[in-house]
Amino acid sequence: MAGAIIENMSTKKLCIVGGILLVFQIIAFLVGGLIAPGPTTAVSYLSVKCVDARKNHHKTKWLMPWGPNQCDKIRDIEEAIPREIEANDIVFSVHIPLPSMEMSPWFQFMLFILQLDIAFKLNNQIRENAEVSMDVSLAYRDDAFAEWTEMAHERVPRKLKCTFTSPKTPEHEGRYYECDVLPFMEIGSVAHKFYLLNIRLPVNEKKKINVGIGEIKDIRLVGIHQNGGFTKVWFAMKTFLTPSIFIIMVWYWRRITMMSRPPVLLEKVIFALGISMTFINIPVEWFSIGFDWTWMLLFGDIRQGIFYAMLLSFWIIFCGEHMMDQHERNHIAGYWKQVGPIAVGSFCLFIFDMCERGVQLTNPFYSIWTTDVGTELAMAFIIVAGICLCLYFLFLCFMVFQVFRNISGKQSSLPAMSKVRRLHYEGLIFRFKFLMLITLACAAMTVIFFIVSQVTEGHWKWGGVTVQVNSAFFTGIYGMWNLYVFALMFLYAPSHKNYGEDQSNVKIPLGVFTVPVENGSMQLLKQWTSTTPAASTAGLVDKNLDFIPWSSCGTLEETMWPCP
Repeated sequence: MAGAIIENMSTKKLCIVGGILLVFQIIAFLVGGLIAPGPTTAVSYLSVKCVDARKNHHKTKWLMPWGPNQCDKIRDIEEAIPREIEANDIVFSVHIPLPSMEMSPWFQFMLFILQLDIAFKLNNQIRENAEVSMDVSLAYRDDAFAEWTEMAHERVPRKLKCTFTSPKTPEHEGRYYECDVLPFMEIGSVAHKFYLLNIRLPVNEKKKINVGIGEIKDIRLVGIHQNGGFTKVWFAMKTFLTPSIFIIMVWYWRRITMMSRPPVLLEKVIFALGISMTFINIPVEWFSIGFDWTWMLLFGDIRQGIFYAMLLSFWIIFCGEHMMDQHERNHIAGYWKQVGPIAVGSFCLFIFDMCERGVQLTNPFYSIWTTDVGTELAMAFIIVAGICLCLYFLFLCFMVFQVFRNISGKQSSLPAMSKVRRLHYEGLIFRFKFLMLITLACAAMTVIFFIVSQVTEGHWKWGGVTVQVNSAFFTGIYGMWNLYVFALMFLYAPSHKNYGEDQSNVKIPLGVFTVPVENGSMQLLKQWTSTTPAASTAGLVDKNLDFIPWSSCGTLEETMWPCP
């Protein structure tokens, strides 16, 4: 029975494979840094104050800030007083995008934050825990001269968090409060060319609606959408990587099914990791170019969550299956303590995402952070998920420490082995440590590039070359984890090679490790198990004599079964 490819591959070939993967990794970073533009673009919009003096404000009419059918406008709120315009008649109108531009499905999503310009007035100050209530209507059209079609109409409450740094005296009237930006709207697709927002601030003193919110002078919006050029590069990467991972996954499982034994736990987990990577790679986003699929952001979050849960589970099981002195192996039930926090944390984040982006499928203005109950609920989910993540990493660090300690202990018995066996185990231990270091390097690169992308201005300039750091982060890290999964399925697939003539063709699988059995040892093992019933009942050797844990070798030293 053959071992894994990583056990039989020479150091030279392993270096060649590593070099090829490194080249692809560099290409992944360069594609984002040199070819793709920045991932997103932010556009500022200043609302236009329109006048709607009709008694019924919500029938058929949409107020345009500019163009041939533009509304009746006022420059500022003071102009409304001599014209006897009431606050309920003022509509803040925003056209998306700016004049002479069009939106595109390649933009993928639209995210808007809101900034209120509120002036200080002695007789109209912002009260504590003030809340502004907006009546917002959203419409779209695909032709500059077509009628607007309503997309959403909601009452949108937002809590104000404003401070006034100057003394509240008459001479400081007219100065602006410093207010936090507010989440406003998120749409998971950009299926239309033009959008129109009409925002009203209805005042009702009896119901205390929009009372004690100060004097709102202007409403500013900042719209963020994905760049079309980056979307094309991203789709191209997904289209290229999907068949690559799928082919190696099919090849990997075919090698396993050709074995005479059933797959072991680690092989199943690696295959599941390949499935989750393929699931996240499938470029279903291509369909969003022709269809109005607003659920794509939520679907993307779910795919990423499944992959990260599988990746974290793999690391735990990978370490556990390499613990040479652990008796409960090759069973997922033996890892419930370590995998449990992953499941709980993933479930909490899923519920949080459904409460946020799930509701936004029907109400694009909804935000779980706008109410006290929603904020407490969101924080509870995030805190529980954070605690689970901390527990997971404590378990993982402890298991990694145990594996390296056990390996160091076993290395003391290497000099007593035959040369071929010693070289085999020395290479095996080296490659395990090498893969562990590669895993840590991938995790470290993810954290480092994330920090760099946050603290830099988004791009670097070297001479005449501009490097988009944020784009390089997305494409590079995405390509890195694909190469990581590819390498796992390639290196841990069963090998077709056998060991030398001084060893028997029988090998006993130990997860990813295999113990070569010397000539004559099998007969002695049969005699030992026949006279030692506890060996079978304890699970040390099964009835077909094809599995023995590494930890049991010490009991067989006197019967020519030396510990590796």
